[in-house]
Amino acid sequence: MNASQEPAALDLRPLPARSVVLSLLLGTHPPELPVKELLRAVEPLGVGGSTLRAALSRMVAAGDLWRVDGVHGLSDRLLERQRRQDEAVHPRTRRWDGAWEMAVVTATGRGPAERAELRARLAALRLAELREGVWLRPANLRRTWPAGLDGVVRYFAARPAEGRRRDEEGRDENRRDEDVRPAEGPRRSRDSGRDEGTRGDEGARWGEGSRPDEESGRGEGSGRDESSQWDESSQWDGDSRWDEGARALAADLWPLDAWAATARALLAHVARTERPADRFTALAAVVRHLLDDPVLPPALLPADWPGPQLRAVYTDRQRRLTEEVLGGAVR
Repeated sequence: MNASQEPAALDLRPLPARSVVLSLLLGTHPPELPVKELLRAVEPLGVGGSTLRAALSRMVAAGDLWRVDGVHGLSDRLLERQRRQDEAVHPRTRRWDGAWEMAVVTATGRGPAERAELRARLAALRLAELREGVWLRPANLRRTWPAGLDGVVRYFAARPAEGRRRDEEGRDENRRDEDVRPAEGPRRSRDSGRDEGTRGDEGARWGEGSRPDEESGRGEGSGRDESSQWDESSQWDGDSRWDEGARALAADLWPLDAWAATARALLAHVARTERPADRFTALAAVVRHLLDDPVLPPALLPADWPGPQLRAVYTDRQRRLTEEVLGGAVR
């Protein structure tokens, strides 16, 4: 659970040559540039030619870059970092129906390094830890879960229950079987291809052995058509049984006020930067901050959430800076 509510200080220190090269390539598609373009790009950013060549040699030796015929590009192990950065700037979301993803760590006997790696992987999936080993987020992202987490994490679909009415005998009037429900993967009927064992239009919940797929966020093979796009203006209309608990849970899991305060400070800083080197440093800080955005449904966010504005400003300023430092060679 995130306890801190204080906005972080802006991380605007000058970038070394290695970070400049990585930032340029991470923002280029495909992530490769000839040496002559890199030389032209880094000069207005305060990196000299000899410094650049030395940095490139070290990065190739370290496995950060490959080099073929004077062209340098990101190594395979850094392509995942570019994918994460791209999704931070342009997250893929779907319309939220009030459901939450819950991942419970079930593996035992792991060492400190393995535990730290697992925590980093779950955080990269934009989950937040409610308590040790229990990770949550609203089920509004379109993505494919890493197969490598099978056998380590068990998956559930859930809804927070706070604020719901109870009858005179103390029973929950709104309780439904799928409040917290594991799924072992829907079975398919041989004749019709329909999921067996589902009820009504609820479809199959995702859980152990059934990771959310990229298109719908539900279990792979759920048989439901959820191909419609969800955008920032398309909000879940709410359900009085769930919205109170969901908003409270989101506020507990993420320091939303602190993130928003830092985002607004970054917006103000970007607006007043003029030199290419300063703009480059500011945009690098914006990307780092966007990587920490939980990308929640609008219904769970505070008013005037600055996330969409920060993404729009970054996209526009990054395009213009790329045109400037690469002489119009926008990729």
